[in-house]
Amino acid sequence: MERRGWDRADIILFSADAYVDHPSFGAAVIGRLLEAQGYRVCIVPQPDWHGDFRDFKKLGRPRMYFGIAPGCMDSMVNKYTANKRLRSEDAYSPDGRHDMRPEYPTIVYTQILKKLFPDVPVILGGIEASLRRVAHYDYWQDRLRPSILVDSGADMIIYGMGELPTLDLCKLLEEKLLHGNTEREITLKDFRQVVHKYPVRQTVTLEAKDDVPRGITADDILLHSYEDCLANKRLHAENFRHVEEESNRLTPQRLLQPTDDKMVVVNPPYPPMTTAQIDQSFDLPYTRLPHPKYKGKRIPAYDMIKHSVCLHRGCFGGCAFCTISAHQGKFIMSRSPESILAEVKKITQMEDFKGYLSDLGGPSANMYAMAGRDQSLCQRCKRPSCIHPAICPNLNTDHRPLLQIYQAVDSLPGIKKSFIGSGVRYDLLLHESKDERINEAARKYTRELITRHVSGRLKVAPEHTSDAVLRIMRKPPFRLFHEFKSIFDQINRQAGLRQQIIPYFISSHPGCSEEDMAELAVETKSLDFQLEQVQDFTPTPMTVSTETWYAGVHPYTGEEVMSAKTQREKLRQRMYFFWYKPEERRPITQSLTAMGRRDLLERLYGKDQGSVIPSRTSAKNNKNSDRRKRRK
Repeated sequence: MERRGWDRADIILFSADAYVDHPSFGAAVIGRLLEAQGYRVCIVPQPDWHGDFRDFKKLGRPRMYFGIAPGCMDSMVNKYTANKRLRSEDAYSPDGRHDMRPEYPTIVYTQILKKLFPDVPVILGGIEASLRRVAHYDYWQDRLRPSILVDSGADMIIYGMGELPTLDLCKLLEEKLLHGNTEREITLKDFRQVVHKYPVRQTVTLEAKDDVPRGITADDILLHSYEDCLANKRLHAENFRHVEEESNRLTPQRLLQPTDDKMVVVNPPYPPMTTAQIDQSFDLPYTRLPHPKYKGKRIPAYDMIKHSVCLHRGCFGGCAFCTISAHQGKFIMSRSPESILAEVKKITQMEDFKGYLSDLGGPSANMYAMAGRDQSLCQRCKRPSCIHPAICPNLNTDHRPLLQIYQAVDSLPGIKKSFIGSGVRYDLLLHESKDERINEAARKYTRELITRHVSGRLKVAPEHTSDAVLRIMRKPPFRLFHEFKSIFDQINRQAGLRQQIIPYFISSHPGCSEEDMAELAVETKSLDFQLEQVQDFTPTPMTVSTETWYAGVHPYTGEEVMSAKTQREKLRQRMYFFWYKPEERRPITQSLTAMGRRDLLERLYGKDQGSVIPSRTSAKNNKNSDRRKRRK
């Protein structure tokens, strides 16, 4: 600050992640964006929240506001597994350390700042606050919580991707309060009056019930109150449908939720960013490096993305367990080829770059530049997914723009190979369009993907083998995975390649029973898979799956849905992923025998062995015998 001649900052951001100056890290994006507009911005990464709070005090009072950026991942997902056990490392902290961030940093940081600087506005951003903007189920506390504005005491949430609302908020404060006066400070009272009178899109505020900005109108959606949702889980499920639909509409409505004696006001999101707007964000002068303070330390998340390029934002898949559409929206916001190629050229100049891009992708790798043909139909649409239960006939699924990007990148000097590390939607590749040119482009894309952009292993996400479970997940039928794997194997044979397809699967999802998992084990065994990429369903705020898991009913149909909830139930489902491990054979054999599914038992272990339950003693003797044979 002294070198820049600053006596104070305009805006101070507190981030729960290590600071990496890269467009994949939210604090860097917002900091660079505000800097480009002439604001004096300071960022405090991973402040110490113990003791005398010196990290929160050392830069003093900002002229405009404090911002909280709790991290690229939800802090509780980042810290704990689905079984609520501590993860092996924190991917966004130096050397993976666990002690660099608190649980719920949004709440912890805000309460500290409110204690130290009660007259300064505090604005929340990032995925943790975004997905807790209204009443939500918290899996780690096992209870329904109100909007995070209530728990934290903050003054505003900027939800979703924050560039547009952040800039408009700053312009509003400049115009209505500062008037070019570089010495004036914004007080909390001034801030509240301005944002009450001039609401900013894509923000959330907590208002008095009888003083909602511009009054409650017929265009607003009044959600069930937090108190009513506490008393009746079905009402909370009904609320979620409105929240999801309005997050994914081109003409969204304002949402209001009574909470205690207040009203949570969720202003409608902005329209999807234009190519020029998203280019502006990605073209800022990032160094693409961790801050020098981390020299000699490893930041695991940075290692994964430092040589990768994000081509677009948004995802129209609408998977029931995914938060992308709630945070980024379902409409694809694609960068221009010029912006993408400029970033790739920067990567080629990095000292440690060896010629291999780890990913040319996005939330879903192959949705670049896809949109509805007739936007007037999209204006009226409320579907959370453009491809479930069937691909929308209005959706343009042309892969040619993406093929052109791949070919342009691969032709650049210094690029030996570009890989696709993001998940590929194979249902888009297999879709039969009425336009044969689009079908031919999909076939060409599939061949180029498999022969030129796979680093030996292609990740895809069928998620389950049961079509009943897949319908609840909003995923395509499993037969499409069979079809895609057949194509994958055929292209590999023709090209003389020995590559693997790596499928992702989820256990304990709502609607999934232990029997469904047993059938998954048999099905994947028949495909010659020994599964590695698997996870136990983790309920996270603002997904269809979480609300179904919590309420016991589907938010859209009201039908009851069974879920595995206890740790024992969840572990019993998970064991079927690893049916091939000796230690899992005995419990699986006992369980399948008890449920009368000896047919599945025989298909897993063979007719002669299916009826034999190995004892622990015999298993131990077999291991000792194996050791003796190896020594011999």
